[in-house]
Amino acid sequence: MTRPRLSAVAAALALVGANVSASAQAPVQLGPPAQISPKAIKPAIKPATKAAKPAAPKKSAPAAKAPAEPASKATSFAPNPPPPVRAAPPTTVFGEPTDRPITEADRPGAPDPAVPYAAFQAGQYLTAFAAATRRVEEKGDPKAMTLLGELYADGYGVPHDDAKAVAWYSLAADRNDAEAMFALAMFRFAGRGGPRDREAAADLLARAAKLGHVAASYNLGLLYLEGQQFPQDFKRAAELFRGAADAGSPEAQYALATLYKEGRGVAKDVAEAVKLLGAAARAGNVDGEVEYAIALYNGSGVPRDEPGAAALLAKAARRGSPIAQNRLARILATGKGLPADPAAATKWHIVAKAGGAGDPWLDTFVQGLKPADREAGEKAAKAWLEALQAPRT
Repeated sequence: MTRPRLSAVAAALALVGANVSASAQAPVQLGPPAQISPKAIKPAIKPATKAAKPAAPKKSAPAAKAPAEPASKATSFAPNPPPPVRAAPPTTVFGEPTDRPITEADRPGAPDPAVPYAAFQAGQYLTAFAAATRRVEEKGDPKAMTLLGELYADGYGVPHDDAKAVAWYSLAADRNDAEAMFALAMFRFAGRGGPRDREAAADLLARAAKLGHVAASYNLGLLYLEGQQFPQDFKRAAELFRGAADAGSPEAQYALATLYKEGRGVAKDVAEAVKLLGAAARAGNVDGEVEYAIALYNGSGVPRDEPGAAALLAKAARRGSPIAQNRLARILATGKGLPADPAAATKWHIVAKAGGAGDPWLDTFVQGLKPADREAGEKAAKAWLEALQAPRT
């Protein structure tokens, strides 16, 4: 389920880090990653570590992977598979049109009171809708109201309807449901189901954060960095990031690591920054993977591990990070951390350059290669870029 991103965050994040170089560092010393700080600190609208609903099971987050993934186990790039196509027979559940035939489990009275959340997690959206509606009617359950908001917000089992989603989220938020407050805040930021209202959104985030909502705490921290809805306060941002980071949010771990690295809102502490970057990397945060890999490669705040750094950069490169692609190209060009591979270095340099991570040193390196190596790299890069641009249906 997608969520709208916070607006105007990028401008605020420009205050987080000021030591980013515009060009790549020397090939042996990878140095700080260009464009990682602060642009990579992004709002966690739907983070993997989103706080679970107290009364219901949540979708499990993907298992964290070890940062030093062996390069030999790397999978080649392939576009995401197309989403399933839903059938659309005309039918209704509790008077609401839906997109697939009714089953016995969807009929009123069939679901157990605890079914709505389990059914939602299992993708049985009609069952979830019917059971949640029954639960609201019988018990006025705010969690069921939030679930109905989710179904309307994403068009699962019922037609997509932002106005109805806002109505259900509002009812649940009025009953102190933190998930509903967070969802409604994201709608207010994006102007979904009504006009944009940053002040109302910020208030909702603050209320949800007080109730321990992890993603709300992280996004509220971003607002304190931005300094528009609230006076700019790096210390308060760090406190909010710390709470979310301790709860397992990789986005908050990365953001807090950046503050520790720069000494903003907290005392400068490279070791703590690297510790947080490692946690974010293990949880699959791409920006955390890149910065932690660079720390490993350079031995900054952590024992030097060039092969481990190279494996982690390769993982982040395959996930589309231009910075990782650039650093991986340098490693493959110099043979420090991985065996030298001029063709692969050429491929990743071209791909990184297409993503905005240019590198004059690698330009010169590629121009000096044997024609066969350069052509092989160019061919591989072309295939990668064409795959990225291919329409996905």
